[in-house]
Amino acid sequence: MARDLGTIGVWQVIAALTPEMVEEIEALGYGAIWAGGSPKGDLEDVERLIEATEKIPLVTGIVNMWREAAEEVARSYRRMESRHPGRFMLGVGVGHREATAEYERPLDKMDDYLGRLAAGGVPAEHLVLAALGPKALLMAAERTAGAHPYLSTPRHTRYAREVLGPEPLLAPEQKVVLGTDAEAARSVGRPVVARYLGRVNYRKNLLREGWSTDDLVDGGSDALVDALALHGTAAELVPGIRAHLEAGADHVSVQALGEDPMATYRELAPLLFRSS
Repeated sequence: MARDLGTIGVWQVIAALTPEMVEEIEALGYGAIWAGGSPKGDLEDVERLIEATEKIPLVTGIVNMWREAAEEVARSYRRMESRHPGRFMLGVGVGHREATAEYERPLDKMDDYLGRLAAGGVPAEHLVLAALGPKALLMAAERTAGAHPYLSTPRHTRYAREVLGPEPLLAPEQKVVLGTDAEAARSVGRPVVARYLGRVNYRKNLLREGWSTDDLVDGGSDALVDALALHGTAAELVPGIRAHLEAGADHVSVQALGEDPMATYRELAPLLFRSS
């Protein structure tokens, strides 16, 4: 069976996650921790985080298919499952065309890599695929537990659910900035958003969502930045996070931006989980 990730998780670059942070995230009631920033195929950094917690699942968001050999990742998965049964879910993806010299024919790479993982003993139900476009979403539905879209809005979540169908996992990422000063919040969110706007897969997806080419220049329009990196009080952020669930997501991985992401997770937790 697919891992139970709850409805709301935390997404952070693995280099920023410490044992103390993941221990507190678990105590706050979040359902899963997503270790982003292309974790290494040996998964040793992820395992250290699992060892610092008791029950919360860890998910990679994502292991880069071009950088890490499928056979090594499969061996690492089997080690993790043997030592920490039920605690780990493997998220994989092809990353960005511009970041990888070898990058070509991403769907072929996904197909081959998922086949190698399956041959190496990784069950489809313990896999999640980074997917934005229709063909990648269909592959996620057919070959893994489901999809992990990144840098998307509830509009894409609704579309992704239609493509996936009702059963597969849909777990989008959502950036947030705690603060009511719009300009200050955009000064935090825009640099993070801007680094993706020159990348083909994200540009195509945002245009597919209905954003214009004008929205994608100069670091992103205010409207785009505000949608991709929500800002406001904790109480104002919660409806924006939950909008993904209302659009068909099973789980939302929240990436808090700023100097102290834990302060954001602390303020959000009682509002996100008070009824659960």
